[in-house]
Amino acid sequence: MKKIKSQIEELLKLRPIADGTVEGLFTFPPDFIGFQGHFPGGAILPGACQIQALLSLLEKSVGKSLALKEVVLAKYLVPVLPNEEIAIKTAEVFVPEISGSTVKAVITRAGVKVSEIKICAALQESL
Repeated sequence: MKKIKSQIEELLKLRPIADGTVEGLFTFPPDFIGFQGHFPGGAILPGACQIQALLSLLEKSVGKSLALKEVVLAKYLVPVLPNEEIAIKTAEVFVPEISGSTVKAVITRAGVKVSEIKICAALQESL
C-alpha cells in the first residue's frame, strides 16, 4: 500500500477553497499500480485508491500525517478509468484530532458525481 500511497501523493494537485474546504485533482495514468489486476482488459480505479486519495488530500491540506480510523460511507456510482481527471472536494472544513475527525467528500469527473466517501481520520501519533 505504501507504493500506491506514494504514487497517489505524486498525482495530487491541491486547490484550497476560500471557505476552508479543499479540493484535489487527480489523473491516474494507465500504468498506475492500483490498476494492476483491477481488471485485466478493463482497468477501473479501485475504491480503496479513492479512499487513499482522499486521505492523501487531507494530509497535504493540514500538513500532518493521518491514520484512517473508519470508512463511514463509501458509495461508488460511476467507474473511474485511466487518464480521467477526478476532483475530490471536502464538504466541510477538516480539523484533525488525535481521537479522530470525520469528513465527507464528493468525487466528480467533468462535473458528474462518481463517488461519495465519508471517513474518520486521526492525527498520527509520533512514536
